[in-house]
Amino acid sequence: MSGEKPVNLRRNCPAVLVPSGEKITLAAGSTVWITQSLGGSYTVMTDRGYMARIDGHDADALGMPAISEIRAEDSAPAKSAEEAEKRVWDQLRRCFDPEIPVNIVELGLIYDCAVEPLASGGYKAEVHFTLTAQGCGMGEFLKEDIRSKLLKVPGIREVQVELVWEPPWNQSRMSGTAKQQLGIE
Repeated sequence: MSGEKPVNLRRNCPAVLVPSGEKITLAAGSTVWITQSLGGSYTVMTDRGYMARIDGHDADALGMPAISEIRAEDSAPAKSAEEAEKRVWDQLRRCFDPEIPVNIVELGLIYDCAVEPLASGGYKAEVHFTLTAQGCGMGEFLKEDIRSKLLKVPGIREVQVELVWEPPWNQSRMSGTAKQQLGIE
């Protein structure tokens, strides 16, 4: 998506300020520029110079078609914890930092991911992740984004997501693909 063409919001639209994480409402008729459309959401620059994230289900406010819910490729539950974990990692690659057009796996924000069977059937996914900066207010937002996306993986019945700060994140955690995409080497 290119942010070259301004978009006038068609209705009041809930959004989250980036990077503070504060919930706001963007007013109908206000002008925004779409800077990113990844992971089922939009990041926009407002006419007042700040960035905000708009959920894909509010795409109509931007005059865009609704972004359908992101689901795991397979509709049948996984047959093993290993298969479920692979699907969880695939779904994590559909989570994006609202400021950086690279998924959180390639950014190196996922520190640990484990899947274990539940006695009642299905699986529990446990994820430890971090942020690129401790002052970023998007932690709770990303935590909920991870949680909601993982619950869409068939067979995942429980999800525990924890924001951690140790070890501190740095660019060395990024994949080569992410560095190349961002022009870092």
